[in-house]
Amino acid sequence: MSKTRLDPISEQAIDWMVKLRAGTPDAALQQRFDAWLAMDRAHSQAWNNLQERLGGSFNTVRTLDRRLPGQASEARQVLLQPQASRRDALRMLAGLGLLGGSLFLGSKTRLGETLLADLHTGRGQRQTFNLADGSRLSLNADSAVDLRFDDQQRVVILRHGELVIDVAPDPRRPLIVRTAEGEMRALGTRFLVIQEQDASRLVVLQHSVQARLFDGTTQIVHEGQAALLSSRSITLASGDERRRADWLSGRLNVLDESLEQVVEALRPYHRGFVRVAPEIRGLRVQGVFPLDDPERTLGALAETLPIRVNRYSPWLTLISKK
Repeated sequence: MSKTRLDPISEQAIDWMVKLRAGTPDAALQQRFDAWLAMDRAHSQAWNNLQERLGGSFNTVRTLDRRLPGQASEARQVLLQPQASRRDALRMLAGLGLLGGSLFLGSKTRLGETLLADLHTGRGQRQTFNLADGSRLSLNADSAVDLRFDDQQRVVILRHGELVIDVAPDPRRPLIVRTAEGEMRALGTRFLVIQEQDASRLVVLQHSVQARLFDGTTQIVHEGQAALLSSRSITLASGDERRRADWLSGRLNVLDESLEQVVEALRPYHRGFVRVAPEIRGLRVQGVFPLDDPERTLGALAETLPIRVNRYSPWLTLISKK
């Protein structure tokens, strides 16, 4: 089985493939593509590798029509339609085996979800997107979502990470955020959703939201309230959790949370592996810390808590009892 892994340059090559194959030729677009190719030898190599795998001008896909008529026809439509995305191209290529089996298997992993997502952010990256309906979607670092927008629905599927969404009104199509545990239907304009390990956290920043589990259990959550959705229950939080949206400004605002929870919030911003010793994971933390400088935050925690932060390399940090 092939062990091909998509690197960022290969992703860029697929982006260019989709852009160049969609719609009518554009001289300005071609100039930008030529500049990208000339920028780095790795760019032209990634492009050539992609074209070799596709057999040039999608001859491979056309040939596959004869033995995989359903899949190949759909693949060709995906690649040639103007609204095609890199995610669509990746799914098609993986499904036809043109990128190797490891990518197909990896689509079930966190990395695979990120590569195949409609919108995603990387480590240490926050980004706000303007959606087609006028809504504004902000993603915290290391987050991924898929979009299901058409004439009948507006659905944002949070694969992992955190989002804040400012919802544009549309009486015909209520906006829904879907997670592993259920759905959150906007009854107002602004709310935060976090996909945690075994639950989804909803924090209503403005107006109200209807939370619903897949078994039909529902709960209206009002402005300033928060709720935790598990597979079997919806539990309202006792305090105001709107501070959780402070990541929009690059801050981690902590009010009596465990050290383990604080480190978990830092992981999307820390480039290496961080392990917290079991005996100190429950230490309580309070304060406001910079997300964009996780090393500084860990240092501040070491000054106020009975812990020791040992950095063995840029990629390994162990936190133990002092």
